[in-house]
Amino acid sequence: MTSHDPLPSVDPRTALVLFSGGQDSTVCLAWALARFARVETLGFDYGQRHRIELDCRQTVRRELTAQFPAWADRLGEDHMLDLSLLGQISDTALTSERAIELQANGLPNTFVPGRNLLFLTFAATLAYRRGASVLVGGMCETDYSGYPDCRDNTLKALQVALSLGLDSPMTLDTPLMFLTKAQTWALSDQLGGARLNELIVEHTHTCYLGDRGRRHAWGYGCGECPSCQLRAQGHAAWVAAQGQGV
Repeated sequence: MTSHDPLPSVDPRTALVLFSGGQDSTVCLAWALARFARVETLGFDYGQRHRIELDCRQTVRRELTAQFPAWADRLGEDHMLDLSLLGQISDTALTSERAIELQANGLPNTFVPGRNLLFLTFAATLAYRRGASVLVGGMCETDYSGYPDCRDNTLKALQVALSLGLDSPMTLDTPLMFLTKAQTWALSDQLGGARLNELIVEHTHTCYLGDRGRRHAWGYGCGECPSCQLRAQGHAAWVAAQGQGV
């Protein structure tokens, strides 16, 4: 099978993708579109400092369907939830104008406590109503900032809790969980080739500071925040691996 061949079969279930407008969630959206018969997207407005990512969401959705017609019929509705309360009770560098730094507990102050737990709980509630039984998120515990709610064990436990609490099986798929950022670039290349990676570079947003004034080989961003650094390092490693024929 080549990188652009269709998968041999399509999962008939409906998947709900947690879609922020960033690189990782866009790769997850493409991954879901390649696998599931129907895919819907969900975004959260929680007062994030880099709220510009929400402005990218519809552009990314539009470009995906325009450039990959085979996915267009599978992409269903988009949903946006107002979780501004989370921003109100969080004192973090993602929800207020403050310097990004490490805290005494070893976590960066970009960690928003309970964010992914709340996101997935609300997503499961929406999925239940929409007839979706798969939640797809871009959480990763390989190249990441150390957030405890991105870890595989956390999400496995949450999958059990959600399925029990809803009395309905709910699958949490995290296709990036054990991938490096370089491998994430390789995955998007496998899913959609140079077109998808160019779409990601040009239209997604991941920078914590919301900087879209500077375009790098890996996309727009300040180039200095932890998110930009991870993205840049991963892109450089992926380009190097390509040059070595890996």
